[in-house]
Amino acid sequence: MLLAFAVSALPAYSASKTIVVLGDSLSAEYGLTRGKGWVALLEQRLQQKNITATVINASISGDTTSGGKARLGQLLDKYHPDIVIIELGGNDALRGLSLNASEANFKSMIEMATAKHTKVLLVGMRIPPNYGPDYSERFFSLYAKLAKSMKLALVPFLLEGVAEKIELFQADRIHPVAEAHPQILNNVWPHLLPLLGK
Repeated sequence: MLLAFAVSALPAYSASKTIVVLGDSLSAEYGLTRGKGWVALLEQRLQQKNITATVINASISGDTTSGGKARLGQLLDKYHPDIVIIELGGNDALRGLSLNASEANFKSMIEMATAKHTKVLLVGMRIPPNYGPDYSERFFSLYAKLAKSMKLALVPFLLEGVAEKIELFQADRIHPVAEAHPQILNNVWPHLLPLLGK
């Protein structure tokens, strides 16, 4: 009886996990001192919570869903991750690329990951309304559509609580300053945590 209690009392996150973050400049610490971005903060929080996990930040500034699709296969083969966080799409929209093409690229990445029994956390993004409200809304709703149809965990909007505060952005008005990244992590964390369970 005592043994059974001891086993059940083990932490739910005892098995080591590998997490790959496949993102763009918002995850690649663009314009920041190294170690100040939300992915680095994620590593710190995992340690603080005694969750054994390795985080590989495979983010590249300027990357698109097409670039992510081209890179993901090699990352899956190299790291065999338990979880892939896909934080892409913003550059597709800023370049006015076809939403259908972006959707197809997302689907390909998700299918590649799930074929390897890798869980996917999709990270939603918004773009400025000056790209036209119709395009902006269809772009934003794409993430929820994919998450629902492919049964994925979803961060509704990476920059929730940040986007409306101009003081939290670098001079380009696109990339958040270091002070914004704890909030960005807080947006990701509650959706990632369930994926870290056994």
